[in-house]
Amino acid sequence: MELEDDEFGGEPSVVDDAAEKAPGLAGLIQERFRSAETGRLNHERRWLQSYKNFRGTFNDSTTQFKQSERSKVFLKITKTKVLAAYGQIVDILFANKKFPLSVEPTPVPEGIAEFAHLETPLDEAMSDGPFGYAGDGRQVPPGATEAMPLNKKDFLGGLRSMFGNAPIVEGPANMGEPQISPAQKAALNMEKLIQDQLLETNAVNVLRAAVFEAALFGTGIVKGPLNHNKTISRWQRDEEGNRVYSPYEMVCPRIEPVSVWDFHPDPSATSLEDAEYVIQRHRMNRQQITALQNKPYFDKEAIADVVAYGPNYTDRYYEDTVRNDENDPAYQDNRYEVLEYWGVLDAYFAKQIGMELPGGMEDLDQVQINAWISGPTVLRCVLNPFTPARIPFYALPFEINPYNIFGVGVAENMEDAQLLMNGHMRMAIDNLALAGNLVFDVDEASLVPGQNFDIFPGKIFRRQSGVTGTAINGLKFPNTAGENIQMYQIARQLADEETGIPSIMHGQTGVTGTGRTAAGLSMLLGSAGLSMKTVIKNVDDYLLKPLGESYFQWNMQFKDDAPDIEGDLEIKPRGAAAVMQKEVRTQRLTALLQTVANPMLAPFIKIPNLIKELAISQDIDPDKLVNDMNEAAIYAEMLKGLQNAQQGTGTQGDPAGQQQAGVGGAGGVPQGSPPTDNSGVGNGTIGTGVAPAAGESGFTGNAPQLEE
Repeated sequence: MELEDDEFGGEPSVVDDAAEKAPGLAGLIQERFRSAETGRLNHERRWLQSYKNFRGTFNDSTTQFKQSERSKVFLKITKTKVLAAYGQIVDILFANKKFPLSVEPTPVPEGIAEFAHLETPLDEAMSDGPFGYAGDGRQVPPGATEAMPLNKKDFLGGLRSMFGNAPIVEGPANMGEPQISPAQKAALNMEKLIQDQLLETNAVNVLRAAVFEAALFGTGIVKGPLNHNKTISRWQRDEEGNRVYSPYEMVCPRIEPVSVWDFHPDPSATSLEDAEYVIQRHRMNRQQITALQNKPYFDKEAIADVVAYGPNYTDRYYEDTVRNDENDPAYQDNRYEVLEYWGVLDAYFAKQIGMELPGGMEDLDQVQINAWISGPTVLRCVLNPFTPARIPFYALPFEINPYNIFGVGVAENMEDAQLLMNGHMRMAIDNLALAGNLVFDVDEASLVPGQNFDIFPGKIFRRQSGVTGTAINGLKFPNTAGENIQMYQIARQLADEETGIPSIMHGQTGVTGTGRTAAGLSMLLGSAGLSMKTVIKNVDDYLLKPLGESYFQWNMQFKDDAPDIEGDLEIKPRGAAAVMQKEVRTQRLTALLQTVANPMLAPFIKIPNLIKELAISQDIDPDKLVNDMNEAAIYAEMLKGLQNAQQGTGTQGDPAGQQQAGVGGAGGVPQGSPPTDNSGVGNGTIGTGVAPAAGESGFTGNAPQLEE
């Protein structure tokens, strides 16, 4: 077998000529695959019923119509509820147009210096002035202040942009020097790297696909991150100055969606953490399976044998419905079934098939492998390339099932309500059709034999006996559609309660009951927000956090050219933070911003973060509209200069105002006595002047002078 760079990175152990040396490996994987299929059979039936309710098709095996039932209407309320849940989750997760994931240092970072500072040498003008505090090691009197104008100070600001070139020095900072944590720098660099990788590989669409299947079937599956060779378009000038197309490839991690129908986990596991294996079933055409020859560590000869043998894919009972093949007689499934195995293998068995294992492993020890098979043929077999070894699948439950990996979705929760709505609406339609037409009672003995009984305007019946008007009588059936419509409305309300998604959220008008008042409507929306909060928390715990940790591990293992990403860091999913109703969240953030306007409270609040959260609550990208510390300092100086200019203009134009304000002449001594303040609020005037410099009389930092 030809050795190339692994698609996952690294150099895993490979089984040479796997198709010949490991005939038993394919049998082992096939056996575990059949076990996984049997273990999820009941789940498949529920998924199929959920899909039929979503598409609006009756289940032929369970739905039986009577001869009297003319209407076969199917109300797609399940589809409405599923799309409403899907849309709300996506709107919450991507409200600020970013992947809801961040990286932060741990509360007590380990393995790095606890303190560090940016080295910012003071210039000569600043070094002459006394600055410091008692006990800082400087030869200055206690109580001295920094004699440095505000505009001369170095602002830290712009952490994301400034840390790249700033010299970071271990140890506590001197007075006037900005102090940072190296873990924070690593967290910012790692977060930027992961966000960039997610953007480059269109991870948002992958997450959307998983959320949709979670809402419909109860479980959404994501696989990765795996190595992906992305082609970057580039145009350059040749030696003659002509523009030529010169693309290049870049290796980056990529995630991909996996349909729940192709996901076969260990049937005895209740979570992916305790699953011994996961098998993904691929349905490949000839071109796709042939392309595997160009991927690392795939046996080219084995793939050629599989292609020469011919298609070996077998349709499952659900696939005609799911894939809409419609049982076309002309349809031919010219596909190949390929099983991708991620899981454990006994060391003894691994040695028997020729795998090179780490030294010191006993026969009963288990190793993590990745193997691809098609029928009895092994296409690839390598050790798990990840460090630490992990199965690269993530299962997102819409509603947690504590006893199984697979969760419960919207369609399953409202299955009974959907059945009731269909039944009562069909009964109402059939009754209206019956009540809207006459049923005739005919006395054939009173009519001439052989007549046609079709009724139409101007119809003539020939009567041979009896009283006039008694041979043919029209009967009208009672209208009971109202009772059925009422039961339909009850079933629809039941669907709202079972799913936690009120109809008002997906555009229903004419809401009755509690929703008729503003308070009732707010209560309904609040209840819906609580149910969505649980789902978003599942997204955070079962998808975003482990996915972010996998990206972190991938970068630490394979991204050698990424600087300054090492540190004691943790992944912070940000989905649940946006669940709160936007209006309520905006109001609370605005109230907090007004509270911190008090100068006594402002130093205790991270105002830049507060402003960013306020922007996010209003679906505004904070990076585009909110300034960093550097930009804020610049704009503050500009506004200060503008304010000073305006005040200077007002002072020159109104000399009388100076007298009224109590401002005197030279020396800044106020003229006249300040007004008396009897309220205790403080309404006196303070004269303006120039503060004494260091060394001058009146400077509080000077050493005390002894009288001679």
